[in-house]
Amino acid sequence: MRLIPIVMLSALTLAAEAAQFQVEVEVPRLRVAEYHAPYVAFWIETPDHAVAAPLGLWYDDQEKWLKDLRQWWRRTGRTQSAPYDGLTGATRSPGKHSVDFSDLPAVAELPAGDYQLVVEAAREVGGREVVRIPFQWPPASAQQLRAQGTEELHDVTLTLTP
Repeated sequence: MRLIPIVMLSALTLAAEAAQFQVEVEVPRLRVAEYHAPYVAFWIETPDHAVAAPLGLWYDDQEKWLKDLRQWWRRTGRTQSAPYDGLTGATRSPGKHSVDFSDLPAVAELPAGDYQLVVEAAREVGGREVVRIPFQWPPASAQQLRAQGTEELHDVTLTLTP
């Protein structure tokens, strides 16, 4: 499934060799009686937990479940309406999934500083989990930063290249 950019890219002012911001998320295969693919939200936070940039959202047609992404909903979701800021797409089945946020204006315009990538997952009739990966922007060198979820997410990898 290809993600569709929802924001206008005409204002994009990236140089030919812009920094890369790629995320890989592993959705685990859970052995439960009623399995629903998780809704997943991605955003960048400042050290004081303010939203610096909404990045993306994986969900299906039932927007009523978006409130289960509690942190995303409280910090940025409830102030938005469809189409949501960032890249949106359908929920994902178990496995590894990559998404490249490099072309989003919110990433290109991110001021230099310390941040956290936040990935939150929630499942209907299931649990929820939040994973954070601290990083510096722009990256001084190529980096692969990882965090490990315990239930709704497994490996989350942030790849940054200058």
